[in-house]
Amino acid sequence: MSAETLETGTRPRASAVDDRWTLEWTPIVAGAFIAAAVSSIMVAFGTAIGLGLSSAAPTWRDASFALWLLSGIYLILQSLISFGCGGYIAGRCCTPYEARDTSEVERRDGLHGVASWALAVIIGVALTAIIAMGASRSTNLRQPTSTTEPSVLSYEIDHLFRVAHRPPELNIGPLRSEAARVLMTSSSHSGVAADDRTYLVQLVTATTGLAGGDAERRVDSVIAASKTAISHARSAMVIMAFSIAAGLLLGAAAAWAAAGAGGRHRDGVPLSDWMLHANRFFGRRRFSALRAK
Repeated sequence: MSAETLETGTRPRASAVDDRWTLEWTPIVAGAFIAAAVSSIMVAFGTAIGLGLSSAAPTWRDASFALWLLSGIYLILQSLISFGCGGYIAGRCCTPYEARDTSEVERRDGLHGVASWALAVIIGVALTAIIAMGASRSTNLRQPTSTTEPSVLSYEIDHLFRVAHRPPELNIGPLRSEAARVLMTSSSHSGVAADDRTYLVQLVTATTGLAGGDAERRVDSVIAASKTAISHARSAMVIMAFSIAAGLLLGAAAAWAAAGAGGRHRDGVPLSDWMLHANRFFGRRRFSALRAK
């Protein structure tokens, strides 16, 4: 970089670009992979400290609203950091180019950051879909579809058919699945229908040997617990879905801003106060001199 560039604080001249919307895919791909890697590291770290980032299932039962909210905030923070890193690399690695004003250069750098954000999101969605398909296929191989039950109500179903001694040859898998479908209606506006409740009482009586009154009390208790469990699971999923959407939107803004910062670092122009100590390659004195002029 020439001495004149350092003194005036202007961007170095490079070969002119005819189309301002032309993209360089090498920095975009590099930024996307870095964003995906940083995101994976932060998600793993958050999961290790007990934040339900990838799913609400591990924590929704005994977690408070504060933990759900903290998990959502951490998810947004993870998006800001990971997409910011990817956007910075995308802007920093772009080839310098000539433009009539700096705003056009910043818009182009920001476009590269948003492109890396979009590619990182696609990579994340694809990996999540592949993992989910593999897990679903593995579950179906281990357990027939007719006997599957919603995991959100596994504990309630265990309590419904709990008995001290059960013949080992008795298979209640289909009954558990049928009871789960009935209990899922407990979260509806009308709740569990009277005939469904009666049928559950009959199932409990037949499989556990409880008397009529005890079976009815157990069924009523499980129906109330199922309604609470479904409500908690829905609340957790709503918070998580909102956090994911907010994190992705804010991640796009972070990628745009970070790409602009990377472009300014690349071209050696005066930086904002918060950027002064971000780049150790140029040194503090050089940036201080550029600001003074």
